[in-house]
Amino acid sequence: MILASQSPRRREILSFFNLPFTQVSPDYDEEAVPFEGDPVEYVRVLSEGKALSIEKDDIIISADTIVYKNGLLYPKPKDEKMVKRFLSELVDSWHSVYTGVTVRRGDELFSQVEETRVLFNPLTPEQIGHYCNKIHWADKAGGYAIQMGGGLIVRKIDGCYYNVMGLPINTLHALLRKVDIELWEYVR
Repeated sequence: MILASQSPRRREILSFFNLPFTQVSPDYDEEAVPFEGDPVEYVRVLSEGKALSIEKDDIIISADTIVYKNGLLYPKPKDEKMVKRFLSELVDSWHSVYTGVTVRRGDELFSQVEETRVLFNPLTPEQIGHYCNKIHWADKAGGYAIQMGGGLIVRKIDGCYYNVMGLPINTLHALLRKVDIELWEYVR
């Protein structure tokens, strides 16, 4: 099995199960895919593109996560100024986190998209600055982490916690069953 992602969070979540896997960085240019207004279709296309970029016969798992609010995408921020803007726009309001998950076996391709709604706490500019200095944000959609100390910014979620981390377990379970892998048999 191959995890087509370099995300340490996806590796951690997949490691909850006693499934041997190799982590490989997909050779896929995400930035070449235009966002055309539909976050569900967008993450599905990105996730499938990553899975198709791996030229191996193994079972391949890929995923892509985005943060979305009011027609705008909040991707991985390029710099601290961008993450501060993102967090300022997301504070004290609901937004959606979408993760597209794809499982591929040979020519078979199975995809599903999970949505989790997230409500941020109100945050002062000082708290946002402190967050940027203390939490590793560069490789995270929207520039934030729900886990560990990053959870201070989140007031409430509606949906899968692991989706916000980047790999929704129930979605993964449903897709792996399509290739005859039952996650219940691999729980640690």
